[in-house]
Amino acid sequence: MHTLADLRAGKLAGATRLDLSCGLTTFPDEIFSLSDSLQVLNLSGNRLTELPADLHRLKHLKILFCSNNPFTRLPEALGQCEQLFFVGFKACEIVEVSPRSLPPQLRSLVLTDNRIESLPDELGHCPHLQKLMLAGNRLSSLPESLAACHRLELVRISANGFRQIPHWLLKMPALAWLAFAGNPLNDIHTQNPIQQIPWQQLTLQQVLGEGASGVIQQGRWVDDDGAGHDVAVKLYKGELTSDGSPLNEMAACIAAGQHPNLIPVEGQILGHPQQARGLVMQLISPTYVTLARPPSLESCTRDIYDGTRMDLATVRRVAAGIAAACRHLHARGINHGDLYAHNILWKETGDSLLGDFGAAAFYPDQDTGQMLESVEVRAFGILMAELLACCDASESDAAALQALQARCVQHDVMQRPGFAEIVQTLGA
Repeated sequence: MHTLADLRAGKLAGATRLDLSCGLTTFPDEIFSLSDSLQVLNLSGNRLTELPADLHRLKHLKILFCSNNPFTRLPEALGQCEQLFFVGFKACEIVEVSPRSLPPQLRSLVLTDNRIESLPDELGHCPHLQKLMLAGNRLSSLPESLAACHRLELVRISANGFRQIPHWLLKMPALAWLAFAGNPLNDIHTQNPIQQIPWQQLTLQQVLGEGASGVIQQGRWVDDDGAGHDVAVKLYKGELTSDGSPLNEMAACIAAGQHPNLIPVEGQILGHPQQARGLVMQLISPTYVTLARPPSLESCTRDIYDGTRMDLATVRRVAAGIAAACRHLHARGINHGDLYAHNILWKETGDSLLGDFGAAAFYPDQDTGQMLESVEVRAFGILMAELLACCDASESDAAALQALQARCVQHDVMQRPGFAEIVQTLGA
């Protein structure tokens, strides 16, 4: 984190990124001293309510974070920033989004956890838009003009007021990741019975990981018969995430049941002293590692691979396992919503586990469910393309997988294969 004092003293001259969180109530003019270099500006966690009309003087500005500030309107100054492609105003108090606030190069718009009831039709005039994060607002519809955004791939509308998912949205050619839990939809979910594990039977150990929805710790579970089990314990937070409510995530995890390519859930925690909700899961061997890192701001909707290589048989095995997990979920009326390599654990044998149900949701109805499956198939096709890019096989040897991958990502949503057909084709 930088300081205003260093900025004023000229110590940050030539900086390409500036992070200021120091209780600002007004935009410091000194920031304009970086107009020839600044590309990333992070003003999150201040008390700002507006930005200067001449913000476009930061002529190289590409990425702007202004989360956790009491803005009530998305600043119109953004619309004049010619290179700005990422706009993040999470957890503000925004009610109004003006058409004039949309920059011409907009690719990612993050407006999670605000008070927005409607969006302007002009949002559909943003041809580069790929990612739209709107969870935790007061929306009951989206502008139909968005159908013209043919690059739009990721949409988060969880925890709003939608009574149905727009069918035109599900037919968009590039849409691959959709989160919609926590809306007043008439979903067809029936709760599966699950073992209740008393809190007193659990002993927590080291933290294994922490995400937006909760904390995962290694633990020891001594069951009713006195048998001990090494487990992973996830305690869910109550706060809204960019994907939706952590409690919706927990419900989807439980409903998913058991499958060889899903992380097994042992039970639900009963009697936590602070009434926290949580799950006890099987502890996964450290021989499993995450397949890729999440997208960067620049890659937007594409995961980052760190030199991973695999042979064609391993590619097929990983793809077959994940397709089988997706077939299982959709047969139960569950849309994963975040089918990405960074949510997959794998090992070099090709064994794989699909995790992270943070964006998962239940089908509103069967007809919509079939369209949701076709959307998720595109996400699977993108994953297949990434796996094939990690493969050293010749073009002729990989031809069959390449053909399947092309069918999964074709623009005509209803012509894509279902997961049952994909599993059959892969020989899973």
